[in-house]
Amino acid sequence: MAESSDIVLLDGGMGQELYHRSQNTATPLWSAQVLMDEPELVETVHGEFIAAGAQIIILNAYSATPERLADAGKAELFEPVQAQAISVAKMAREKSGRPVRIAGCLPPLVASYRPDLVPDAETALALYRRIVAVQQEAVDFFLCETLASIKEARVATQAAKESGKPVWTGLTVDDSDGTKLRSGEALADGIQAAVDAGADAVLINCSIPEAVDQGVAVLAEAGVPFGAYANGFTSILELQPGKTVDVLQARTDLGPETYASHALGWVKAGARIVGGCCEVGPAHIAELSQRLEAEGYRPAAELPGH
Repeated sequence: MAESSDIVLLDGGMGQELYHRSQNTATPLWSAQVLMDEPELVETVHGEFIAAGAQIIILNAYSATPERLADAGKAELFEPVQAQAISVAKMAREKSGRPVRIAGCLPPLVASYRPDLVPDAETALALYRRIVAVQQEAVDFFLCETLASIKEARVATQAAKESGKPVWTGLTVDDSDGTKLRSGEALADGIQAAVDAGADAVLINCSIPEAVDQGVAVLAEAGVPFGAYANGFTSILELQPGKTVDVLQARTDLGPETYASHALGWVKAGARIVGGCCEVGPAHIAELSQRLEAEGYRPAAELPGH
């Protein structure tokens, strides 16, 4: 277990950074489409997060699940796109010259924030195992993220744990009540399901900071290593399956200083892993890194589960 002053700093929201910077029109495949069309842009953003102080970069494979690619008529691209995500992340790490860890990505299989669309447990487990199989040799550990239900948390964590590598499980909570998952189930039950399935750390992610504030209090009571990385959306209600991310709006009141203040609150509540999700960019991570250092925190040498 790391010392209380040791903090792991994640990267920020890759997908929205790519959306804002890409020269092309947004598609339902979102960040995976940019990876195919503009891989150099993905490498640049990885590099900027590393330069900002991130100790971990997450594979840009969030929208490259078998289900999403099949829905877009591009099922055959699953392995090539995953391989591209791995190659680009490794290149960014190599160019940085820093001992950055690469996290595998196990996202929602069909759509974010829609636990009602999750396949049955057996099907979901098989799909997650496909993702684990193509990523496991290249990553340092797995990050299951933006999981909105107990079922998602259980099967994603199980599939990742079968790799023999450490697993961190990220749950997304109701923006109006951070003690509940977006499925309506209790966050405490989601945490327990993740731990029972083998999670080495449990996080809250891709929810507004105010909801994360509430959820962190529940995480602190669970007795497991925990962390948080929030998003900067005004609302996620407009994002429906098949729509593109340009239907979502970024908050104007969540600049780097404000976001860092939220994250420092999570750290003071016991979080040992912090970073950013959608609409949290390199400037936010740089500010958070500087604020953590100023408060006397230092980068963790060891990660939960390692």
